[in-house]
Amino acid sequence: MSGIHEVVGFVVVGIFAVGWIWGLGAWIAKRDPGERFWTWLVVAQVVAGVQVLIGLILLLLGRRPSTWLHYVYGFGPLVILVIAHALARDVQKTKTGAPAVAAWVPFALASFICFGLALRGLATGLGVG
Repeated sequence: MSGIHEVVGFVVVGIFAVGWIWGLGAWIAKRDPGERFWTWLVVAQVVAGVQVLIGLILLLLGRRPSTWLHYVYGFGPLVILVIAHALARDVQKTKTGAPAVAAWVPFALASFICFGLALRGLATGLGVG
């Protein structure tokens, strides 16, 4: 089971890398990332959730990470995504005259943070740092 957790960890890092690079590209091009960005977001959230579930199963089976930071890195992306959802909802309620922020922007920024957290989680799980 820990082998599956490791493989899915690499997938999570890759998925979040795609998200922030996609968002950065859209921001540089000054255009909307398109409908497929939202499909990416669904996949990213499901895969991150599955990774957390696998980690919880390993925890219940008595497998403990070498550092408590692994828990922070593992659950952090879920917390960041919840915050991104709240921010995306709030950007729709901008004040009159304020520049509008597209709803995808908080998710692109969140994917950058989640990428870093997932990468550190993978590193601690592999005993790299």
